[in-house]
Amino acid sequence: MPDSFVESVDLQAIARRVGTPFFICSAEVLRRRISDILQLTNHPHLQARYAMKAYSTRRVLEAMRRHGLWIDAVSGNEVLRARAAGFAIGVNPPAVLFSADVFRDNALAAITECDILPNIGSPGMIADLQSAGWRGPIGMRLNPGFGHGHVSECDTGGPSSKHGIWHDDAGEVRRAAERAGYDIVLLHAHVGSGPAIDEFTANTQKLAHFFAERVRDYPALAAVSFGGGLPHPYRPDGEAMDLGPLGRGLREAQALLSARAGRALRVEIEPGRYFVAPSTALITRVSDVKATRSNDKGPGHTFVMVDAGFVDLVRPAMYGSYHHITVHGADARAPQVPVIVAGPLCESGDVFTRGADELLAPRPLPLPRPGDLLVLHDAGAYGVAMSSNYTSVSRAPQVWLEDGDAYLMARRETLADIVRVECFERL
Repeated sequence: MPDSFVESVDLQAIARRVGTPFFICSAEVLRRRISDILQLTNHPHLQARYAMKAYSTRRVLEAMRRHGLWIDAVSGNEVLRARAAGFAIGVNPPAVLFSADVFRDNALAAITECDILPNIGSPGMIADLQSAGWRGPIGMRLNPGFGHGHVSECDTGGPSSKHGIWHDDAGEVRRAAERAGYDIVLLHAHVGSGPAIDEFTANTQKLAHFFAERVRDYPALAAVSFGGGLPHPYRPDGEAMDLGPLGRGLREAQALLSARAGRALRVEIEPGRYFVAPSTALITRVSDVKATRSNDKGPGHTFVMVDAGFVDLVRPAMYGSYHHITVHGADARAPQVPVIVAGPLCESGDVFTRGADELLAPRPLPLPRPGDLLVLHDAGAYGVAMSSNYTSVSRAPQVWLEDGDAYLMARRETLADIVRVECFERL
């Protein structure tokens, strides 16, 4: 069930200060999810990382650091943002891990400058590290040949996945690492979860046996990562996740892998979405309500036009993902009508009410009026992180809510922010 922390907040007052659309993040909800994961990994040889690609604003990162979480970074700038947020750098312990299938931009420079453990997902990355002068240990991400995501675009294991080194090729890559002088201290796989925690738990069990067959081949191995992918129930009828079986599975996996290796191995997980999805909502203002009429092309619809678009929250347009929508302050007894919630962009796909087949899916809502605020719930994971400047709009501000007080943690962009990188220089 989407978290209802916004119900007790005067969103109109905040909107008068920062404008709309804006994101609002609840420190209380975030801390609650952090506590869930810390209970899950409450064991001397279990460690949780935060996959910071889900939401990388500094205030969020600082909350993770204060609670003893480590970081999984997937770009050079994420490494630098983690360092700026106070995370310890270095490979012992590797509190910040860099995982990728390609080094781009400043990734190699960030790894060498900050002494960050690189977790490679492609064989050619060994030569890239050599060229950059890397002299430390490495991790290796494997594609075990199985896995699934909540949609096909999110598959992270199996023949259709670009991620990781195919398991049958691991021996060759291991030998290449040995020739380069690189100890492999981490094995990693991320196979996704699908929409249910049972699937994640089952994948964890499969991965435990997959890794158990291989740990003896890596004499310097110190840790095994089971990746992330813990699901979050986005729909209002979704049930709260019981993480107990997963916790038991992780402890059993740690014992099995340590026994096979003949020494204590650390077992890691790296959730992103689970930490932040319910912590943040996107608030948008209704600008108009209009209708089309049925004809031979199909049925007519009532369109609720709002000022947020897929530049702010791209998941519905990209995946047909569901986000619960409410009319802030609406009378619970008000009749509901089927509406399409659509944004301001000149794209037909700029619609928040779409089904998994990416077709229009009218949503029953109390009919809003221009000026009302709509709440798009569970926008913490990949809302801010995937927002963009398409059509030169400004990325929305971010508000932090803690102990009843609201703080601006990221202001709305200006045109100067957007065009700052533009130049015309002879090369």
